[in-house]
Amino acid sequence: MQFNFVFIFVAALIPLLVGGLWYHPKVFGTAWAKAAGVTDEQLKSANMLLIFGLTYVLGIFAALALSGMVIHQAHIYSVLMNEPGLNEAGSELNTYVTDFMAKYGDRFRTFKHGAFHGVLAGIMFALPILGINALFDRKGFKYIAINTGFWIVSLALMGGVLCAYL
Repeated sequence: MQFNFVFIFVAALIPLLVGGLWYHPKVFGTAWAKAAGVTDEQLKSANMLLIFGLTYVLGIFAALALSGMVIHQAHIYSVLMNEPGLNEAGSELNTYVTDFMAKYGDRFRTFKHGAFHGVLAGIMFALPILGINALFDRKGFKYIAINTGFWIVSLALMGGVLCAYL
């Protein structure tokens, strides 16, 4: 199974692109700023190069983590990685894994399937993490909904790209 890092880097761009739309003042930007308690002065004084750069780096981390959730075939390698013969051409184990991947390597490798797992990751990981932080930060439901919605959409698109093309 080949791992193509190009699509990790492409998927990492998705939060930047979705964020540009999602947090635009005519979409959810104004409501988010109000719910977050952020003023226009604070928004204008931000170091956007630093924010965009770190967002991209963190997007790479998210894409790497998400790839393991959306590509089920990778798990056969993680289960067998320390078994003797896995990487020895012609060994019994290598032949088994090669045959398995030839038969099942393309199962559930669609944009739709990856997007489904991205939505699940948004609901099952992003929502609890953002929700818990927001509760302790004394933020309201609107704040949680806007930010979680952003991550559900971003992770769905990232999962779709990774599953279909990685």
